[in-house]
Amino acid sequence: MAPKTTLNAKNLEALGAKRLAELLIDISTGSAAHKRRLRIELAGKQSSAEVAREVTKRLSSIERSRSVINWRRVKALKSDLETQRHVIVDTIASSDPDEALEVMWRFMGLARSIFERCDDGNGTIMDVFYQTCVDLGTIANAARPDPRLLAEQTFRALQGNDYGQYDRLIENLSPALGAEGLDWLKSLFDDWAKAPVDAPAEAGRVVIGWGSSGPVYEDEINLLHRDRTIRSALEQIADAQGDVDAFIAQQSEQARSVPTIAAEIAQRLLKADPAGEAWDAINRVEMKGRPSPFEWEEARLDVLEALSRSDEAQAFRWQCFEQSLNERHLRAFLKRLPDFDDLEAEENAFNYVSRFQDVHQALAFLVSWPALDKAATLVRTRAAELDGDPYELLTPASEHLQEKYPLAATIALRVMIDFTLDRAKSSRYRFAARHLFECERLSTKISDFDTFTSHPGYVAELRGKHAKKTGFWTAAGP
Repeated sequence: MAPKTTLNAKNLEALGAKRLAELLIDISTGSAAHKRRLRIELAGKQSSAEVAREVTKRLSSIERSRSVINWRRVKALKSDLETQRHVIVDTIASSDPDEALEVMWRFMGLARSIFERCDDGNGTIMDVFYQTCVDLGTIANAARPDPRLLAEQTFRALQGNDYGQYDRLIENLSPALGAEGLDWLKSLFDDWAKAPVDAPAEAGRVVIGWGSSGPVYEDEINLLHRDRTIRSALEQIADAQGDVDAFIAQQSEQARSVPTIAAEIAQRLLKADPAGEAWDAINRVEMKGRPSPFEWEEARLDVLEALSRSDEAQAFRWQCFEQSLNERHLRAFLKRLPDFDDLEAEENAFNYVSRFQDVHQALAFLVSWPALDKAATLVRTRAAELDGDPYELLTPASEHLQEKYPLAATIALRVMIDFTLDRAKSSRYRFAARHLFECERLSTKISDFDTFTSHPGYVAELRGKHAKKTGFWTAAGP
């Protein structure tokens, strides 16, 4: 049984309503967020309309604000937005979906004012708006608004999709739009595409940057944005309607030869069941000497399987694996082999990886698989080829190897240390110092350094070669 001082609902109930109310007042003092939440709860005791008014007041306050939202304030803003979103979804929508739909549209309207002044480099705030689009679809389904009116509201929203906040809007609203709403939305975008665009006078054009061919004008960027918005919307409508031909019609002849676009077309054709057309679509690409993207390879494999050309699909999986060392291709290849044959094929694959031209790509594969014994051998035998710059590969590789393969882990650490000191990367000195400390710790687990220098010998070499790099030695300690 939990102690009576444990913070849980049952223990708090024992304090009584009066004492809890006093505590809430005390706790909320000095916290605007807590006070807003309490006011919303009080409004909820009256009606959903009162809650909607409280939420709308807060949304208006956020929209009116002009202060810059730097990275330090992003977390607080997200918390505030999430509070309002949850109230709309959990409180208002449960009793009045029509009211909730209106308030949720109001919520989405905040995006422009927020992103104009917000540092959202990691997409923290954008994720809130993506989720709000999902909620908008759920609430619209419950509210069942007039399909044409919903289509017009969707159209206006997408015309102002300057920051991508509405990128998933049609996908989420398509059930509520239904056939009538989707048709009407399509006609609105078709009309917008046909509408003439007034070209500004040359003297009035605004230069917003410079490209390889000269100035970049604001009206040109706006036109590109408009065209992309229309094409994306018509693509999503086509998907919602299951109209593959309409989706393909949005792609230019040149675009259809781009591997990722060809893959999208082929996957849609497969769902509609004309595998022959999908085969033609997937093979009209132009790689121009570049590696094929994984999405295209996957789509081509799906088409081959749909055409019952399984042997060709297996050959293509192996070919793709040889080119990219993509483990998903190898796993799919092995999965389709008879028992025991897969073991031999896996060993052949490891041998191929060990000889792969790019040692870093090979190491990444072996660590990820994982085949740590093979990774350790690779590090020892091809140590001279390792570049110490990709720390995002070598650091986790050394961590994975250190328990059973301390020598290989040490080699990976030394490669990063050598790179840092040889290139005088002072910003990495403290990390290199940690790596050296780790090498010292690992040295106690290594009984035979083979052809590699012992730890004391390695440190002596560093001191002889980099004695003047005091920043590193200070971080490394005595």
